[in-house]
Amino acid sequence: MASSSSSLLLSLGLLAILVGLQGCSAHFGQASGQGPWPFGRQPQQRQRHQLRFRSECRLDRLDTLEPSRRVEAEAGFTELWDEEDDQFACAGAAAVRHVIRRNGLFLPAFSNAPELLYVVQGSGLQGVVIPGCPETYQEDESSQSQFQDRHQKVRYIRQGDLLALPTGVTYWIYNRGQSDLVLVSVLNTANEENQLDENIRKFFLAGNPQQYQQQGGRSRRWEGQGQSQSRRGNIFSGFNDDILSDSFNVENELVQRLKGQRDQRGHIVEVRDELQVLSPRYDRGEEGKREWECERERERQGRRQQGRGIFNNTSEDAGANGLEETLCTLRLRENIDNPERADIYNPRGGRITTLNSFSLPILSHLQLSAERGVLYRNAIVAPHYYMNSHGLIYTIRGSARVQVVGDSGQTAFDGKVREGQFLVIPQNFVAIQRASEEGFEWIGFRTNDVAMVNRLAGRLSVLQSLPEEVIENAYDISREESRRLKYGREELAVFSPGSSSRGRE
Repeated sequence: MASSSSSLLLSLGLLAILVGLQGCSAHFGQASGQGPWPFGRQPQQRQRHQLRFRSECRLDRLDTLEPSRRVEAEAGFTELWDEEDDQFACAGAAAVRHVIRRNGLFLPAFSNAPELLYVVQGSGLQGVVIPGCPETYQEDESSQSQFQDRHQKVRYIRQGDLLALPTGVTYWIYNRGQSDLVLVSVLNTANEENQLDENIRKFFLAGNPQQYQQQGGRSRRWEGQGQSQSRRGNIFSGFNDDILSDSFNVENELVQRLKGQRDQRGHIVEVRDELQVLSPRYDRGEEGKREWECERERERQGRRQQGRGIFNNTSEDAGANGLEETLCTLRLRENIDNPERADIYNPRGGRITTLNSFSLPILSHLQLSAERGVLYRNAIVAPHYYMNSHGLIYTIRGSARVQVVGDSGQTAFDGKVREGQFLVIPQNFVAIQRASEEGFEWIGFRTNDVAMVNRLAGRLSVLQSLPEEVIENAYDISREESRRLKYGREELAVFSPGSSSRGRE
């Protein structure tokens, strides 16, 4: 009997310990901000494996890549790179370039994969609709209009901005400038949030982007087999008229316009008059300048508040879920063109600016990061490799000679990259870049939100960290030669033109 009582007490004790541990675990999860992640997973659950192990990957022969398709629209066009190309497929990424003409509106749409856009030139407005967030922009109640428009935040975008778009989030872009608005983007199709296939899929909420849908993607096995081409359109076009009419509480005639099947303007439409959307007037006079400066200061404060994580509730007196204090105010934009933001700078060589999830926390969800580089003429980027990601380099201006070497010591690429071209540099492949006489500017997308680069020459490089005797014996050279090899370059990552370049000059 005593033995039974002891066993019962022991069991109850163990149960209490387990319950206590579970409670501690739950408390720790709340304290560390590991609450439910609205886009499908927590930011702490990082996808460690980006590369899709494909037997058909041919990494021994790389090449520069130009757009393979062009989709025209009323107020611009979109160029798409070939998704079937081994280099993009093996990197688990896809590339797109949009050119939006003056007063052009890129229709509201969402994608099946997270996307990182870079504004190459121009300025405009971008709207992002985050589910569950309030409409914080509203018209003045003193307006004579019967209804006061309300909508989610509208962001002013300009050259040098990087725009982060999570999977399935609807966005639109409007060119309010005087010149073309040009954006280049990379979609992380290997991200675990994309559970369809490796195709780029744009789901448009308006218009009839039939040509865009026909041009994009390798296969259409998910599409209706018997659907005629005349029935294609935006996502509403496949629904029954009566059901849509009841869903929106509108008449059937308006539903026909909603479907857009007779709309021939494409996916970028022309706004006849200037779009009068409610947004801060950043670019109009001194008042706009002050608003812009205030906005940048708010972003800097938000960056400090978001330092502990994307979804962490950093406000002590916030509401129960902290939705409006975190998710709805996430920074989705960062400008990396400002030379003052450069992480690496050489007055005779150039500069490199990096952006990762430490400086823009939403990138931890996209599993993407970026670098903006400027090389002066004949300057060199030290031999380097991406330790935990692939690199997708897009040339903005100028050109450079780039060499890429794989694990066998054979040259995978040796050629010139020019404006408008992509070059994929696989993980751990060593690359070196030398700018031409006209210089070289690029935007690099990386398939890891905390991508790391290792340099093989220059200060803080691998060779400088090795003992002289190891270098001496590894290369069978003298001690003096070892020292010259080790300390020949004291610059960090961007080198001024070497002796051979100075000789040509």
